[in-house]
Amino acid sequence: MARLASKRALVTGGGSGIGATVALALAEAGASVTICGRGQHQLDEIAARHKSIQTQTADVTDQKTIAQLYGRGPFDIVVANAGGADSAPAEKISAELWSNTLAVNLTGAFFSVQPALAHMRAQKWGRIVFVASTAGIRAAPYIAPYVAAKHGVIGLMRTLALETAKDGITVNAVCPSYTETPMLEQAVARIVATTKRSAEQARATLAARNPQGRFITPNEVADTVLWLCGEGSRSITGQAISLSGGETW
Repeated sequence: MARLASKRALVTGGGSGIGATVALALAEAGASVTICGRGQHQLDEIAARHKSIQTQTADVTDQKTIAQLYGRGPFDIVVANAGGADSAPAEKISAELWSNTLAVNLTGAFFSVQPALAHMRAQKWGRIVFVASTAGIRAAPYIAPYVAAKHGVIGLMRTLALETAKDGITVNAVCPSYTETPMLEQAVARIVATTKRSAEQARATLAARNPQGRFITPNEVADTVLWLCGEGSRSITGQAISLSGGETW
């Protein structure tokens, strides 16, 4: 498969989980892929799995390191995936937790895609995909900063989609519910620590939120991203696509 041959793609948070799976899928589709993140060892492990994947450490909240990424050349496809969440009741959320969560999940998403826009406009083609969450289209308790950030990502995505609609650029978001990633394992560990339930019980509780009674796989997310990057989806822009087994409508 080489439907993305000659395309250059950037995947933030590409060292594990959804980001790593998306990067590998894009590379298999023919794209030259740069993955970034804070941990070089993780990035190198993913890059070793495909010859078309390059790495560079970067902090998406730091515009200087993002500029260094783009210094290698422009990107035709940007998948803004970097993110993270911690949980706490609203009254116990510190200013630091609030600021850090919005910085990584929302500000970092904007910083990651902003430098790509001029090149995409000039060539009249581009694909931007934000990896959001069902938390971006519905409420969820105990993760207020994350919910606020992901709702912000959806608003950002829709605004960029309108600004670029006549330029051959599509801007969309994929919104998976709980997915088999390290972030899921962190959520399970928090439940075990605070409720004393077993890991199996915690996993069952989270999986039950999906009407299909299961977790989403990273491959399902990657397949959706690939579709959004193809020509067959060129009329799809400004959309928050829920991968949740019917959890959201």
